[in-house]
Amino acid sequence: MMPIVTDTGFASDDLDMRFAAIDALPANGPLAVDLASDADLDPVLLRLPEIAVIRVAFPSFADGRGFSIARILRRAGFTGRLRAAGHLIADQYAMARRSGFDEVEIDEDLAVRQPEAEWRARADWRAYDYQRRLGRRPDLQTA
Repeated sequence: MMPIVTDTGFASDDLDMRFAAIDALPANGPLAVDLASDADLDPVLLRLPEIAVIRVAFPSFADGRGFSIARILRRAGFTGRLRAAGHLIADQYAMARRSGFDEVEIDEDLAVRQPEAEWRARADWRAYDYQRRLGRRPDLQTA
């Protein structure tokens, strides 16, 4: 069972849907879509209202295309569950959340190498963006 990382730490996958590639989805929803990091988003955007959850693959922690996919999907109006899956590391959790992901799916080996405490240390992802640190975004300042 792959651990799911959220702002509260590790959790079991509570999703009761099967993921499928966009070209292998049933005719009606709700749908759970698997996207590769190099996926053509046009077919996904056409069916966006039917899709309940999208899982975006990260084939390598050095491959940031998934972050761009998340931003595109959110800007296109996707309000469903957005999951990053694969080779992300705890240091990338804040970026994943800021780009629009709700959660990160990791494998058991990574969960052992980077335990829950390392992911939770990055759970306050809104507080540590570079613009706040530079003092450029007064609307982001906290009391």
